[in-house]
Amino acid sequence: MEIQAYATLVIPFIIVVYLAVLLFMRPARIVLLASLLGGLTMGIINMLVDLIAYFAHWWHYTLNGLILHLPLPFYITPILIYGSIVYLLIWRFWHGRGHWFALLLLFGIPLFRAATDIIGASVTQSSYTSFDSILAGPLDVVMWLLMFYGGFFVFTRLAPLEIRLKKEAS
Repeated sequence: MEIQAYATLVIPFIIVVYLAVLLFMRPARIVLLASLLGGLTMGIINMLVDLIAYFAHWWHYTLNGLILHLPLPFYITPILIYGSIVYLLIWRFWHGRGHWFALLLLFGIPLFRAATDIIGASVTQSSYTSFDSILAGPLDVVMWLLMFYGGFFVFTRLAPLEIRLKKEAS
């Protein structure tokens, strides 16, 4: 039931927020596609690591309605929010006075998300994730670093950060 409620109530909100960000940011088509592919890379890596973690007994999800032991609708958040929107913000603020913000996002997002996963699963027990191994915390940090920078690698290969300077110069 939790997954259906998430899909019904949260996913439309995420999509509206994503479209609002696109409306105000107005990225070039190549940058938009690159950010979506970077976010998709992030989501696929997240799914693969979660599946490996389930079968290796590192962590598992405690939800009803899992598909292949995974909460598939939950992956829209890393794809659109922590992937595509963050990559677009890094691209937007990379040059100029906002460079510090781009660096903050670049280094802060994976560490912030890993910390919230660990605190939610281990300390407060308020997460849908249950850590089964002492390796779960360090592996979660590695997963977020691999996911975020893997997606960022795809993003920067398809839409280099210098593309904005070329667009503004012309």
